[in-house]
Order: sequence, then C-alpha cells, then structure tokens
Amino acid sequence: MASHDHAHHDHDHSGHNHHGHDHSHGHGHSHGHHGHAHGPVDTGDWRYLVGLIVNLAFVACEFGAGLYSGSTALLADAGHNLSDVLGLAMAGGAAVLARRAAGKQLTYGFGKATILAALANALLLIFACGAIAFEALQRLADPAPVQSGVIMIVAGIGFVINLGTALMFMRDQHSDLNARGAYLHMMADAGVSIGVVLSGAIIMFTGWSILDPVVSIVIVAVILWGTWGLLKDSVGLAMDAAPGSVDVTAVREALVALPGVRAVHDLHVWNLSTTTTALTAHLVHDRGDPRALLAEAQTLAKTRFAIAHTTLQLETDVMPDCPTC
Repeated sequence: MASHDHAHHDHDHSGHNHHGHDHSHGHGHSHGHHGHAHGPVDTGDWRYLVGLIVNLAFVACEFGAGLYSGSTALLADAGHNLSDVLGLAMAGGAAVLARRAAGKQLTYGFGKATILAALANALLLIFACGAIAFEALQRLADPAPVQSGVIMIVAGIGFVINLGTALMFMRDQHSDLNARGAYLHMMADAGVSIGVVLSGAIIMFTGWSILDPVVSIVIVAVILWGTWGLLKDSVGLAMDAAPGSVDVTAVREALVALPGVRAVHDLHVWNLSTTTTALTAHLVHDRGDPRALLAEAQTLAKTRFAIAHTTLQLETDVMPDCPTC
C-alpha cells in the first residue's frame, strides 16, 4: 500500500466510516500470521511456492495413506500439515495481492483479501478438526487394527519435508515476520510428525492400536489451540479493530502531547491488510505552522507506532462534531 498522507484543513468528515483493516496471527499457531509485520514485506518469493507445492502434494499422499492404513493419527497429521499449507498460501498470496493496484471501486486495493483468507483458513481448520475428532472418538470406543509400518514411513517422510521447509525460512526468521511464522509452524509440524512415528513404533511392538486415535485427538487439540488465536485475530481485523500491536490510548496521548495540539478526536486505527496499519484523526491545534505539525504527527505515527498510512485533519477551531474539545 502506498502511504498517502494528506491534511484536510477545516472541513469535517467525521461521519465517514473508515474501512479497511491484519491475525494473524499473532497466534500460537496463528497463520497470518499472525503478529503483524509492519510496512511492506516482500514475501512473494520462491520459498513459499516450493514449500506450498511440496507440502500440498504430501498432504494429499498422507491423507490417502491415512485412509489406506486405517490411521486417524495420519489423517490428523495431514490436517495439521494442511493448516500450514494454508498459512504459506496466505503469506505468499497476501504479498501478491498487496502489490496489485487499487481499482476505481476497490480504493483500498486487495489487502483485505488477506484477512478474509485468514478467517476462511480458521473456519476450515475447525471443521476439519471436528471431522477427525469424531472419527477418533468412534475408534476409541471400538479400536481397529492399523498398519503401523505405513504410519511410520509416511510420518517419517513428513518429518523430513517439514524440517526441510523450515530450514528454507531459518535465515530470514528474525527480519521477516511472515518468514518467522512459516519457520515456527513447520518446526511444530516436524515435531508432530515425530510423535506420529513414535506412536506407529509403539503400536508395531505392542499392538496397542488404541494409541492411534489418542494421538490424533492430541494433534486436533494442538490445531484448535493455534486456530483459536487465528480466528480471534481474523474476526477482530474483519471488524476493523485496532491491531493488537498498537495501543490506541498511547497513540492518542502521543498526538495530544505534540506542541500546539489542544485536542484529538475521531481517532481510528485499523488494518488495511495483515501487514499494513492505517490511522485517521482530527487534530485541534493553535500552531502557526500547520505543515510542520502535520510532518511531526506523520513521523510520530510511522516511527513510534509503525503506522505508515495516515490521514490527518487539522482544525484551528473547535468543529461542531467535537463538543467536548
């Protein structure tokens, strides 16, 4: 998003409903990844595409192997891997969409598609978890034999793929929030795959096939734990809530503290996308140099609160829309 900053002098648009809104994520497993990267993040690179294709192909294989071997743990692990495939698609797709120019009607561009994707992602995962848990609970009541050899081989391949994908993102994990999200989630998946390998080994040596649905229920709990954060964040963003990384009270106090500012009203902070934050506010002031005030306010928003897209209305007299000013 281009950062267009403009001052509207002495005209009121407080009645406007400002729209546009970024989970993810911060989320325990929140894809959107939830924390918000600030400023434009160049995420649309080859690693997301490679990670996406390899992991999507593996999810399809793992799902088929789960059905073939009668293992709900493999089905659950496929669901867990799918959650990160969706996350990778969002991180990469968000970057591509965010670069598209705004249209005549879509004046904010396509950034909000990233928030809708996060919401759809969360709802899809919750549905998948419900289906896997339902199957697992039936297995607990009536344990069926599973093919432990298939489970161990497929989950072992999953461990290698997840670890390899994670290592691709390791280099950038401290500089790019999207890359960090991808790295952490793939490492978590590698850990889950190891758990499935171990459960397959125990079943092979002891014949305790009831362990398979137990492991799948644990994996479902892990997915739901992460998805709850994603759901909460994405719903908040869809409602134009201020991102969790911005303290609106602190923004208001910082603006009021600027030299010459007598009052701040109609302050709105929201996300244009999962990575871009916007701010609008009316500043009542008695500064002789409004241009300097505008520059100071924009610099404050950008440097202290990482808000790149600011629209400020400067008012020298108290407008009728703010009787308390």
